[in-house]
Amino acid sequence: MKFIAHIRESDGENQLLKAHLLEVKALAESYGAKIGVAHISGLAGLLHDMGKFTKAFVDYLIEAVAHPEAPPKRGSIDHSTAGGRLLYNEFHTGRIDRERGILAEVVGNAIISHHSYLHDYLNPDLESPYLRRVRDKEDIIDYDRSVALFFEQVMNKEEFQAYVDKAVLELRRFLSIPSSFSPEAKYMFLTKFVFSSLIDGDRTNTRRFEDQVSAEEESNPPAKELFQSYYDKLMAEVQTLASRPGSNSSINRLRSEMSEQCDKFADKSSGIYTLSIPTGGGKTLASLRYALKHAANNGKKHIIYVLPYTTIIEQNAAEVRRILQDEVHILEHHSNVAEEIDKDDELEDGFVNTSQKLKLAKDNWDSPVIFTTMVQFLNVFFAKGSRNIRRLHNLSEAVIIFDEVQKVPVSCVSLFNEALNFLKDYGHSSIVLCTATQPALDFVEHELHINPDAEMIQNLDQVIAEFKRVEIRDETLNGTYTNQELTDFIRNKLDEKRNLLIILNTKMVVKDLYQRLLIELPDMPVYHLSTSMCAAHRKQILNQIRVHLKNKEKIVCISTPLIEAGVDVSFECVIRSLAGLDSIAQAAGRCNRHGEDALQQVYVIDHAEENLKHLDEIRIGKDITKRMLVDLQRDADSHGGHLLSVQAMTFYFQKFYTDVQAQLNFPVSKLDVDMTELLFAGYPQNNYFQNYCLNYQKRPPLFLVNSYRTAAEHFQVIEDLTTSVIVPYEEGNEIIAELNGAERIEDFGRLMRKAQQYTINLYPHELQALDRSGGLERCFDGQILVLKDGAYNEEYGLDLENESWAGLQMF
Repeated sequence: MKFIAHIRESDGENQLLKAHLLEVKALAESYGAKIGVAHISGLAGLLHDMGKFTKAFVDYLIEAVAHPEAPPKRGSIDHSTAGGRLLYNEFHTGRIDRERGILAEVVGNAIISHHSYLHDYLNPDLESPYLRRVRDKEDIIDYDRSVALFFEQVMNKEEFQAYVDKAVLELRRFLSIPSSFSPEAKYMFLTKFVFSSLIDGDRTNTRRFEDQVSAEEESNPPAKELFQSYYDKLMAEVQTLASRPGSNSSINRLRSEMSEQCDKFADKSSGIYTLSIPTGGGKTLASLRYALKHAANNGKKHIIYVLPYTTIIEQNAAEVRRILQDEVHILEHHSNVAEEIDKDDELEDGFVNTSQKLKLAKDNWDSPVIFTTMVQFLNVFFAKGSRNIRRLHNLSEAVIIFDEVQKVPVSCVSLFNEALNFLKDYGHSSIVLCTATQPALDFVEHELHINPDAEMIQNLDQVIAEFKRVEIRDETLNGTYTNQELTDFIRNKLDEKRNLLIILNTKMVVKDLYQRLLIELPDMPVYHLSTSMCAAHRKQILNQIRVHLKNKEKIVCISTPLIEAGVDVSFECVIRSLAGLDSIAQAAGRCNRHGEDALQQVYVIDHAEENLKHLDEIRIGKDITKRMLVDLQRDADSHGGHLLSVQAMTFYFQKFYTDVQAQLNFPVSKLDVDMTELLFAGYPQNNYFQNYCLNYQKRPPLFLVNSYRTAAEHFQVIEDLTTSVIVPYEEGNEIIAELNGAERIEDFGRLMRKAQQYTINLYPHELQALDRSGGLERCFDGQILVLKDGAYNEEYGLDLENESWAGLQMF
């Protein structure tokens, strides 16, 4: 009989299982080759659906397609265990060769997990979910027959053994690469890379079959040629800037010199480097210049910008698109619009329903140029679910620029550092830490291995001095400010200044001050910015602000810290609520940004009404900055003589990381263990391994003992996990309507990328409040959430206080 992998929805055409296995193998090989593990990844592709070699699966698939409203019961068919069991039986029983045993565990875990997430080898209950599947599971239908058919139809036994031999050689070479990683850390990153290769290969092949598209139709232009053409366009832009009026100003000359230094630095070999251009120094174009030249000369496949806020993504991506004159090959990835349902979707494999369309949509970061967020980057390595990790292999052979890298969340510092070390040592990627406020990431236990002589800019202290455009005024000496007192302070400053930017630490005080100033300044434009507004909304407000600033009109803007990290605006005066020194420095970058005036002021105040109880990082940073301000009052030469010096920033971050040391390894309080231990620790550091040996008086029958799924289940970049919700702001309404009518997988992918501009991220208590008042709609099996009209305000975004709309939904 013919064994089937999938049945196409549009015409009922069958994809034969042999073809699917060999095609996924080829894709996985191409992904694995990036780090020298083509056959290890290919082995996962070859065996992942071996369990479909059964009459039971064919019958199930035909039944499921014929009756999609009532598919067979969950658990009735298991096709993902068989490939993992084959590897276990072949290489993990009897007289075990260590390398083949490890290979069986690494590849077998990827195979049995490809409809969910990687299994624990040992979990907190001292059990092995991995062994439970590959060794102990009893209801695997026709396993022996599946094995026989695989060797008969796909690859004979002799060819298979030769293929495994090549995979073993790759494993040996991978483990021999010099690095600071423990063996367990090497196995963890290898397993996740193989899993990424399998997931993307499987989904890509399935989507191409479903949408009837070929690899050739989807291929990008050759990377070297594309990046060289981009570089030529960028240099044309540089020449244009050099010929404009004012290009010979001191600041523009400095920008040009730093851009030239980045160009020359691109000739260096791959590594981890720093780019510490002062705020307003043109780091976006300078880093792009480095990235394009380095990528073209060193065979890199992707240039990836990782930024802290979506606001900067839109701004920077728009600027890069304009310069490179390309709307096709530049991807913005802000957030996962569709939430990934936490379930094993094995029973949906083989035919396409709405849930599967969302899963299969092209979402793998295969674009030449990508703009994304720090949250999305960290999720690729450490979050649960297959959508995120699918992108991991495309982080290799890349130039990755971390803009405003100081925004790495404290709990993620060690995980972030180890991910970057892996990409440098194994992934052949070049990393650029791009910020005026370099964090001391090489000062912590799991240190970042920054290259010697890593800084791209020469004579940095001199550059900072020549770039000085602002002075920090310490208003904390005058006591604390309430919003009413701050309103009076703002009114006084507006007698001297045309425009003011006020940055406060919490959305609540920002909104309250905004509402006060609307009353106090009725004849002046007053604007509000916060993450309660979707990206498209913030972009529109920023465009209006820029027009006022260009026309030298009176204007006030009140914002949360989202505006201070790279947003290209320049105010005459900035007021910043006391926070970490990096935040103060970044806020200063929004003042006199282009040196319009000789010197302007940034006032630092201590706000009395900000509730920082649950914002530990801001509170700790605020306390350190406050002590540094006292130091400067006592000794004007301390900390390099001013808060924006290299010495001040180094002191601040070393003190900050010392104060938060207990948080750096991502403590999982519910389990009383750090995530670094769950992922990286072997004997004797791994407590689960120790406890297993004590309890059972023997070692577990495994080479690997780490807890990948448990770690992923407890990982979240932001302490309170947020959920993306599409808002009914302008084009957001049209996107919602189109999503409801989309049929092709390609359409889902396009609309979800477009929807990123029209989403906000909500905390659990906000979702609960909206649920209670009927302000949310759930689409596509709950995977996409939509905000109803009245819950979104044209001034400040999400409006949980306005109840007038809720009742209208009833009519």
